Amino acid sequence: MLTLPLDPTDDLANPAFNNPASCKKWIAQLQLTNLQPAHSQLLIQLNEFNRYPMRGEDRLETLELLRETISYVQDGYAKKLISKPLPLNDNEMEIFTAIVQLWQALASCYLRCLRIYVSGEKQLSMHGALLCQRCLLYSGLTIFEHLRSSYEFDPVYWHQLHELYAFAETNNLQLTKVSDPLNTFQPISTCQSIYVKTLLASYARPAELNRQQLQLLDEWLSEWSSTVTIERDFARSKGDAQPLAIDLASENGLRPIQHHAHNATTRYIAMIPLSKMLRVTSILLQQGQTTKHLKIGKNFKVDDCVDFLTFLHQCWCEDLNTRFGERQPASNKTLLCYNLESIYTHVSSQARQEFPQETWYLENESILGARLTRESISEGRLGYNQLVALQPVDESTTILGATTWILGTTTWVNVERAGKLKIGVRYLPGALVAIRFTEPDNIDASNNFPAFLLQAVPAIKSPPSLILPHGHFKPGRIIEINHSNREIQPIRMDFCVENGIDFDRVSYTLA
Repeated sequence: MLTLPLDPTDDLANPAFNNPASCKKWIAQLQLTNLQPAHSQLLIQLNEFNRYPMRGEDRLETLELLRETISYVQDGYAKKLISKPLPLNDNEMEIFTAIVQLWQALASCYLRCLRIYVSGEKQLSMHGALLCQRCLLYSGLTIFEHLRSSYEFDPVYWHQLHELYAFAETNNLQLTKVSDPLNTFQPISTCQSIYVKTLLASYARPAELNRQQLQLLDEWLSEWSSTVTIERDFARSKGDAQPLAIDLASENGLRPIQHHAHNATTRYIAMIPLSKMLRVTSILLQQGQTTKHLKIGKNFKVDDCVDFLTFLHQCWCEDLNTRFGERQPASNKTLLCYNLESIYTHVSSQARQEFPQETWYLENESILGARLTRESISEGRLGYNQLVALQPVDESTTILGATTWILGTTTWVNVERAGKLKIGVRYLPGALVAIRFTEPDNIDASNNFPAFLLQAVPAIKSPPSLILPHGHFKPGRIIEINHSNREIQPIRMDFCVENGIDFDRVSYTLA
């Protein structure tokens, strides 16, 4: 049974096209060189078309004609949001909202066709699986757009996705193969594979992934999701990955089985096959197989893929309570500053009015990092892998055992529905030092520049390193470190360990 709401059709609706022939003509004249007006026109006309009363077969054929153009414009428009700090500004938020609205409008158009199918129109009698697949696809893309823009989505989208899958299952359509030529990674899919893909993407801790990793996850799941099954019951296997549970009557995504009570609407995803595939793929890469040969992303480095496969295995197949450095709950207020000049100023105890501090809440913490939520919704913007510094508000509390400023970098950034910013921080314990360039290269050698000195961490094979502003790193360059005890230490820059938004982390040896 479908209970998802749809506005009624209206004889006064006047779309620019009302059949496949007029749709072809309209698409041909649509100017795609300027994405904003093209996107706006697609959204306006799609909503108007959805209100227009017409035969289900013509409606479906018209929608199938529109899919490629909509996908092209959506992909191009979404590129305007790549690597934007959060929260989005007003212009960026308009783009994000418009993208979400267009995916949802397309899902609603196919939902109207699905309702016509349910009503018994003979011309659509053979298209039940396709209609349901398209509804799940565009409902899933609505969710995925929130994931890759790092914005929390309304739980009503889970309700929509679950009800559509329940309909497919009730009508025995979930495993019927459907052609989807726009998906170059998996041109044949099913309702179940589309549903599984969205569930697993949302369970992969997407807030901790950058946009490139989310794109790779989308590609991988397009192929992997067809190997995953959804069952009404489950079997435990000691030592293997445990199933994940989903309630079709809920507004939640996947959950561990130990956190879910079984009922008639509970379904289970068996994770053992996926666990084995992730581990085997990782081993083959480490043994010399190429990413291209394994069809897991020819544009990605082997080490990056191995790290990502390990991360996904932890998310989907391992008990989170056994992870190294598990975070403990906390409820401390914390001062936070960012931007290099502001950090240097505060850490050196020379705080000035033009470098204000923000108040954040430390939600949990481990020896590796922390999770924080900002108190206000109207302060600055933060991005992925940006340098920050934290200090407890209450001197009786500590961060990583310290009561003074501690350096870190953002590992993820996310915006709650209420508008508050949430971040994950990886700690970089280090000391503030001054450096002087002995070979100027357009840098004033007479001046000292602030930097951060990080000690080696043998446990994670991290060499001693120096954090510098962008643009100062050059392999082999000799610089002098002026320590707080006035000791001067000449060093040679070796290679860049890490590139952040506003810094370079550089390894070095004594000169």
